[in-house]
Amino acid sequence: MKKKSKMNTIAVCSFKGGTAKTSTALHLGAALSKYHKQKVLLIDFDAQANLTAGLGLDPDEMDSMAPVLQQSKRIKDVIKPTAWKGLDLVPADTWLERIEVTGSLAADRYSHERLRDILKPLDYDTVIIDTPPSLCWLTESAMIAANYSLVCATAEFYSVKGLERLGLFMDSIAERHPMHLLGVVLSFWNSRGKSNRAFLDVIERTFPGKMLATRIRRDIKVSEASVHGEPIFETSPRSRAAEDYRAATKELLTRLK
Repeated sequence: MKKKSKMNTIAVCSFKGGTAKTSTALHLGAALSKYHKQKVLLIDFDAQANLTAGLGLDPDEMDSMAPVLQQSKRIKDVIKPTAWKGLDLVPADTWLERIEVTGSLAADRYSHERLRDILKPLDYDTVIIDTPPSLCWLTESAMIAANYSLVCATAEFYSVKGLERLGLFMDSIAERHPMHLLGVVLSFWNSRGKSNRAFLDVIERTFPGKMLATRIRRDIKVSEASVHGEPIFETSPRSRAAEDYRAATKELLTRLK
């Protein structure tokens, strides 16, 4: 019998919105499947469902992880194939927003561990969980289910300010569940930014040695790809953001080895 290979589960997180967290999750998954021939599952774990919409799917027309967490459906019932080979998706919906206080989860003192147990039997090379931009039940559940986390940030005051709180939150989870910080990825990067050095210093102090060398440069082509419901590798494969996401994916794969 063929031995099942190790499945890497990555929780993509940030403390606030506007850090390109969803774009990072989407394009990391798309790059792994398109350029590295991996079998990838994306999980939209944010009630805003931007990842679902970003892949051209309507979150109002399909189930999310919510009924699986409530044990009324199986994980295979909610996994949807996308238009791209090797890339599957568990969509999101608004039910996720208060899922922890409804049904069987409300009475389960170990409810944070349910997602981890749901994902264990899956057979993917990589599972990527797009978490809400807050330190909530969904984010904690995703981090407990993951063996790696990827932090998204931008070089602006409120993004960096939230990194310290996010770091403490991650440390508290890592004390109870094995999880390693894979890296910190900076988006909307402007190499001429006047405060870049100060921001980079704060990130280095908070997450020593974890910042990716690749920065995702600001590029309108990312927004245009979202409108079309496709990864940027399909709509603008030669754009600077597509180049950056490919480079970031290679860098992360090196860290995973």
